[in-house]
Amino acid sequence: MYDVGYGSSSRVYERADTRLGMTPRQYRQGVRDVAITHVTVESPIGLMMIGATDRGLCSAEFNSWVTALTQYIAGRQPHLDLPLDIRATAFQMRVWNYLQSIPYGSVQSYGEVAAGIGAPKSARAVARACASNTVALVIPCHRVVRGSGELGGYRWGLARKRTFIDQERAHRPQVH
Repeated sequence: MYDVGYGSSSRVYERADTRLGMTPRQYRQGVRDVAITHVTVESPIGLMMIGATDRGLCSAEFNSWVTALTQYIAGRQPHLDLPLDIRATAFQMRVWNYLQSIPYGSVQSYGEVAAGIGAPKSARAVARACASNTVALVIPCHRVVRGSGELGGYRWGLARKRTFIDQERAHRPQVH
């Protein structure tokens, strides 16, 4: 603290809410109850993603992940390798990491995923982990279906799930 020029600890916190965009207490609590609204717009220099809280801008980025996601949806980029900042239990992380290993254009049942993570009796917990996923496509919970082959559930609606599965199947790499 002193090495970066502060004369006392009170000076560190003096304007923290304006410099951090939040109070030290909000930061310490993991930014709970801070809503971020966002929009993606076309600009003269490419897609721009803008995020803001009620206090002001918190993000302004060009292209970045938006391009990767739109390329993925169009079937031109079958592998997404994007940085994630997600909160999860250890079980959810096991499920989500496994889901990222399911090949593009393929599906597995909740039971197959449960067996794949070494917890064969936890198909219902796998379904709950899928329902908790807040990062659509990047963690491909749309690739998990019921053992009967029916779609099952999907946080963003079954029509989207069907579209994603069909899109991937139409653009999956052909194995010779």
